[in-house]
Amino acid sequence: MQAQNLFYLFIGFIVVEFLIEKFLDYLNAQHFSEELPDELADVYDTEAYQKSQSYKLVNYRFDLMTSIVSFMAVLFFMFLDGFAWLDQQVARITDSTFWQSVLYIDILIVSISLLNLPFSYYKTFVIEQQFGFNKSTKKLFFTDKIKSLLMNLFFTSLLLGVFIWFYRQSGKDFWLYAWIFFTVFMIFINMFYTTLIVPLFNKLSSLECGELKEKLRLLSEKTSYNIDKIFVIDGSKRSTKANAYFSGFGPKKKVVLYDTLIQDLTSDEITAVLAHEIGHYKRKHILFNLLLSVFTAGVMLYLLSLVIDNQLLAEALGVPKAKFHINLIAFILLFTPVSFLTGLLTNWLYRKFEYQADAFAKKYHNAADLISGLKKLSRKSLSNLTPHPWYAAAYFSHPTLLQRIKALNLSKKQ
Repeated sequence: MQAQNLFYLFIGFIVVEFLIEKFLDYLNAQHFSEELPDELADVYDTEAYQKSQSYKLVNYRFDLMTSIVSFMAVLFFMFLDGFAWLDQQVARITDSTFWQSVLYIDILIVSISLLNLPFSYYKTFVIEQQFGFNKSTKKLFFTDKIKSLLMNLFFTSLLLGVFIWFYRQSGKDFWLYAWIFFTVFMIFINMFYTTLIVPLFNKLSSLECGELKEKLRLLSEKTSYNIDKIFVIDGSKRSTKANAYFSGFGPKKKVVLYDTLIQDLTSDEITAVLAHEIGHYKRKHILFNLLLSVFTAGVMLYLLSLVIDNQLLAEALGVPKAKFHINLIAFILLFTPVSFLTGLLTNWLYRKFEYQADAFAKKYHNAADLISGLKKLSRKSLSNLTPHPWYAAAYFSHPTLLQRIKALNLSKKQ
């Protein structure tokens, strides 16, 4: 295969992926106005339902516009030999091939962040503000963006730098050492995310004594799961939307509840939500997800090692000589279809996990509180209750609300 043909193959992958995504978005938009099934009839009143319709339509049009801009920017960058041009610029800054690669990727990260910034600003302070979700200030918004960018640059530079060092020391066998390092890194982040990362953006406080804490203590005893480390996060300073999550392993595991969740749900409903999260832990979903990420990373690193010094890949992006950062970009473009397909499979698997966690919550608490809590969360976030099945299959890591309710009611009858 010639370099030019490979270049157009890259373009073809990008175009096909874009068209598939927009087709699925279009199909999903056609379902916005579908009549709600009986199981969901009480989620919205007439006014709230109309508001949810408007919210979905506004987001659909905005996301369509932003995706077209991003798509065109990528195409222009590629047809104008942007990757080769940037490679020439970093080569003028430093003679070190190591720092050329790190600087190259960092510049791309900063450029993408700057491109997305005005769209993120508009979505936060226009769309989310219009529908009553946004609680963030402009100062907090830009502070978050700067912190996120710096953290992204730090971790990306760290991983990339270590991978390049391994490559220099061991050649194509670098993937094995890189995989081991990545595994340790992932375990560390999972264990200390709430301790090290979250405080950079949010304030964590211990759950106060009261009815909710007592019910969670009883749930802890019933499920034989130690949840004495329960924290409340001040999510309300950015949005009215609610959430809850687990992090860490063993003695480092923590339960984090958004303050908006405590405000919007009853203590029984929060107990049901937490029982669902415990179900993930008890069914070893958290561990499996980590192992799956580690396995996937190992496969991708091995495949990368096969092409990291391939001259043809570099030439396809207009660079005459294979370089770590150029071949890394080419590898990402080459495996675009594979990433899409693996995304379909992992989302299908995650949806299975959600059903299992729901069943656990029903067993150790009850289905009614979980259903009512899920309905409140859907209403509060103006969720799309009638997504197109193909769209849900492609992008949803959770079953739809209707599917979850039917599964809970079915298990209740059996």
